[in-house]
Amino acid sequence: MSGSTAPGTPRGALLDRNWNELLQELRVAQTGVQILTAFLLTVPFSAAFETLTHERRIVYVGVLVSAMTSMLLLMTPVALHRRLFHRGERPWLVAAANRLSLVGLGLLAVANVGAAWLVVDVVLGTAEAFVVAGLMGLLALVLWWAMPMLTRRSHRE
Repeated sequence: MSGSTAPGTPRGALLDRNWNELLQELRVAQTGVQILTAFLLTVPFSAAFETLTHERRIVYVGVLVSAMTSMLLLMTPVALHRRLFHRGERPWLVAAANRLSLVGLGLLAVANVGAAWLVVDVVLGTAEAFVVAGLMGLLALVLWWAMPMLTRRSHRE
C-alpha cells in the first residue's frame, strides 16, 4: 500500500513530520496570544479603563474577542489530537490543524493591530493610532501573507 499513512510508511513519516512541525509553530503562537489575552483581560480592572470612550471600549472588545478566538483556534489542534489519538485520522488532523492555525494567526494579527491602535490612540491620539495600526497591519500582511505567496510562486516557476 503506497498510499498508507501508517507510521512506518513514507506518507506516514511525512504526516508525522508535518504534525510535529505544526506543533512547534503552535507553541510559539500560543505563547504570544496567551500573553496578549492575559494582558487584555486585566485592562478593564485598571482605573484608566473608566476614562475610555464608548468607541474605544468597542475597539477593546473587538481586540479581546479576536485574541480569545485566536487562542481557541490555535489550541484546537491539540484538543482534536487528544480526541482522535490512535484513530487513524492523522491526514485529516494535519489538514484541519493547518487551516485552524492559519485562521488563528490571522485573528492574532487583527488582535495585535487592534491592541496597538488602542494603546497609541490613548497615548498619542487617533491620527497617530491609525498610522501605527496601518503600518503594523501592512507589515503583518507582507510578512505573513505576501512573502509566503511570492516564495510559493517563485518555486513553481
